[in-house]
This record gives sequence, C-alpha cells and structure tokens, in this order.
Amino acid sequence: MIPIKDINPSRSFPIINITIIFLCSVIWLYEWSLMGNIIYTIHGTITEFEIFLRQWGLIPAELMEKPYTLFTHMFLHGGWGHIIGNMWFLWVFGDNVEDKLGKLRYIVFYVLCGLGAALTQTFISISFGGADTLMVGASGAISGVLGAYMKMFPNARILALVPIFIFFTLMELPALIFIGIWFFIQIVNGIVTLPFIGYGGVAWYAHIGGFLTGYLLIDFFYKRKTYYY
Repeated sequence: MIPIKDINPSRSFPIINITIIFLCSVIWLYEWSLMGNIIYTIHGTITEFEIFLRQWGLIPAELMEKPYTLFTHMFLHGGWGHIIGNMWFLWVFGDNVEDKLGKLRYIVFYVLCGLGAALTQTFISISFGGADTLMVGASGAISGVLGAYMKMFPNARILALVPIFIFFTLMELPALIFIGIWFFIQIVNGIVTLPFIGYGGVAWYAHIGGFLTGYLLIDFFYKRKTYYY
C-alpha cells in the first residue's frame, strides 16, 4: 500500500519535518555524486559512495568504535527508491505529529525513535549473524512517527493506493487500519527473513523497533488524554 495523502490538516507549518526531508535529500544527492568515483586497491575496486556509507552508516560490529553512527545513519540512504519512499512517508505523516508535539519535542522524539530502531536492529543482527551488515536510512525514525500518528489519530483518513489482485485502486482507510496493516507486514517480513539477516536487505527490525518506540514514547511527549483527528 502506498499513502497518497492524509485527510488531516495540521494547524502549523511543519518546518522541522521539511528540514529533515531537505537534509536527507541533500545528503543523498552528495552520496549519489560519489557513485562514479572508483578507487583501486590491492583488494579490487571500491567506490567513494561505499566508503562514505561504511564510514557514516551503522555496522553493529563497529558500534563501540563508531558510536556516532547511531545518529548519522538516519540521514543516509542507499538508492533513489530508498530515499523517495522514506521521504514520502515522512511528508504524509510527519507534519501532524510535529503539529501536536511542537518543534523542539518533535526533533527529540524523531531522534529517539531512530535510536530505538537502530538498537533493535543492532541487537537482532548481532544475535542472528548479521553483525557486519551495514544499516542506513531514516525508515526507523519514520516508523516511530507512524506509531505516534496511529496512536494520536487512529480515525484520520488515509488516501492510499491499494493492490487488489493485479490492479491498484484508491481507497480511504482509517490510520489505524492502514498503519496497522503496514506494521503487520513488517513483522511478517522480519520473521521470514530472519535466517538471512546477514545478507542485507530491508532492516525490518529497525521498522519494528522504531514503531514500538514511537508508539510508547508518544504518551510522554504528548500528555493530553484525548486525541483529535
């Protein structure tokens, strides 16, 4: 399912959300510019893009040596589909969460969700043979935003492109259903791919950990007992 937009207008301009999207996009363009720069070594060839990712991305086995990657990996991406998909989800859901939390709390909340996602994936990777697998992307932090959105706006309508057999159709779904199905898919894929975690691919457990972090943390950041949509 692909979200097109949410029918849930925010009351304030989402400057922080847009800034995160802008920063991730600019960094990605820089990464992309490195792809064609090949370095020859005694072990073969490697691109500056790969070197950059290994320096600033999160590798569980190297976390003690490079703890800063818990933060920096959130702003890196591995391809056009990766960056576009992540930024689109953040664009659709992030503005309302920022609107409710306020600018400063939203920044802290976003980073904590990213950390929760990274630590979850790191634990799973080390436990199941993927300690040397590189992780980059904002999807863990964005998953936390989805968890907060579902809790605060369960009945908000999401206009989504939904697959029906071999066709796609537009449907309006409550956020509780749309994000609930999304989370269920992350769990299923996480279980299915667990034996292959050392081969890379999508960091499903970062999505799961980020979502649960956001879902649980939102009560501390947004104290009101009644949620509006």
